[in-house]
Amino acid sequence: MAHIVIMGAGLGGLPAAYEIRERLDSGHRITVVNASDHFQFVPSNPWVAVGWRTRDAVTLDIAAPLRKKDIDFIAKRVTGIDADARTLALDGGASIEYDYLVIATGPKLAFDEVPGAGPIDGHTHSICTLEHAEAWWADYQEFLKSPGPLVIGAMPGASCFGPAYEFAFIVAADLRRRKLRNQVPMTFVTSEPYVGHMGLGGVGDSRGMIESDFRSQDIRWIVNARTTRVEADRMFVTEVDENGEARKAHELPFKMAMMLPAFKGVDAVAAVPGLCNPRGFVLVDEHQRSKQYPAIFAAGVCVAIPPVETTPVPTGAPKTGYMIETMVSAIAHNIAADLAGEPATAKATWNAICLADMGDTGAAFVALPQIPPRNVNWFIKGKWVHLAKAAFEKYFMRKMRQGTAEPIYEKYVLKALGITRLEK
Repeated sequence: MAHIVIMGAGLGGLPAAYEIRERLDSGHRITVVNASDHFQFVPSNPWVAVGWRTRDAVTLDIAAPLRKKDIDFIAKRVTGIDADARTLALDGGASIEYDYLVIATGPKLAFDEVPGAGPIDGHTHSICTLEHAEAWWADYQEFLKSPGPLVIGAMPGASCFGPAYEFAFIVAADLRRRKLRNQVPMTFVTSEPYVGHMGLGGVGDSRGMIESDFRSQDIRWIVNARTTRVEADRMFVTEVDENGEARKAHELPFKMAMMLPAFKGVDAVAAVPGLCNPRGFVLVDEHQRSKQYPAIFAAGVCVAIPPVETTPVPTGAPKTGYMIETMVSAIAHNIAADLAGEPATAKATWNAICLADMGDTGAAFVALPQIPPRNVNWFIKGKWVHLAKAAFEKYFMRKMRQGTAEPIYEKYVLKALGITRLEK
């Protein structure tokens, strides 16, 4: 009987554990290894940062629901992978052997690539983790007593732009509710060549719609922004032209700043010879299997995906929730096939589908496939998106507590968007 180890317990790792358990004979052993003992619903972090959600609403204990499904759990950080020996080294000196490894770690946050950036040793905040969102909330409560300029956006090399847009609109909405918006100049700074690019080359009329909303909400923006360094109360940004040549230098004062960083692969994964690209992301074939090590699969942000296009300031391609879900499903099918002595046939659906909250409204975008040209390419707004994302949060958390393996995005989000068939 095989031992399947899943490294990570986030939006990819926990669903992977449930779906693999559902597809395999009970004699096979499954173990989840994660640095912390709780799951956090990362899409809710912008709400946590303005006090609209608490930790209890967006986290759950990992061990209990896994135990109900006969899945083992180890709350330790992986410090090394011996891919030839099929062994993981764990924090504290322990080790664990595997027959199949599923890497679903998410990214390493590369704050160090911009001097002065980051929530620990730097001067910018982040909403990439629950702890980062809580840190913003703590400082934001003091900020509200004496408001000032805000800078929000994404650093060079970033690939996950949606949360930055969400956060800008959510903070603006929160300030309006508090009758403080008129005291807070806001600037959106992004490495994208235009607002609404999203790392996807734009989706539908995303550019026009977001520019219109920024103008109507008095949010200034700087695109093609190469953030070079950050000091305690100001950010230094070089705006470049379409050839990447310096066009204008900006020195932006701020009282608080939230800048999403570029991502890299986590150290233990990036260190495995032949497993990753130079940024530490796992190189996989069309079946989510490592090109170097057939016993290793990967899903989620840790997977290497090329940029949609070359941009003057580097931007990466996002891995949205629906894409991650289909990666997980493909892995579960292909491990089951391998154990049965059959060839891998399942493939992920590389489509981008997202519900983005905008404070008191929302935007949904669909890019099928993610890389242009597309069969479906649209971006729409409406209050219903704001409501749908809140409902989806509750639905997803309930299903994770129950240990369900059903395709949640497929059943819920596509239905909400009125999509009944996906073109591959």
